[in-house]
Amino acid sequence: MGWFDLQRGIIATKCTGLPDELAHRALIPTSPLMTVAGIVAHLTWAERLWFEHSLLDIPGTGPGFDDIEDSEFLAAVDRPLAEVLEDYDRRCQQSNATIAGLDLDALARRPSRHGAEPTLRWIIVHMIEETARHAGHLDILRELLDGETAYF
Repeated sequence: MGWFDLQRGIIATKCTGLPDELAHRALIPTSPLMTVAGIVAHLTWAERLWFEHSLLDIPGTGPGFDDIEDSEFLAAVDRPLAEVLEDYDRRCQQSNATIAGLDLDALARRPSRHGAEPTLRWIIVHMIEETARHAGHLDILRELLDGETAYF
């Protein structure tokens, strides 16, 4: 899980030292929910979606599963960034525990909305891509918010 855990760690690193006021500041007029806290909440939901809902076929409840567009982003609006990050870390640990010992060719118990049956390997690769893409978004947001830049 090396590259995956590295990308997850980058998410937390990009948030280090950012005050709540900035973590909730919207910078993109056409995407007002794409805040630092909103992205972390979205990634928390994505972990749950793929490793619990799709892989294990556990029904999803709450933000992101409620038919309200972008509700997983909305779930972060009034929450301290530290709390959102704690939820993300806890969810990542749960995902790792879920997939520990499973074969990479294991099929998800719930087919995708297109009817495909993704393997655990596909889900992990997809989540590496999803996490890395949002780490890039955090790079940009963080630089715009307070000028902070770093390779990681």
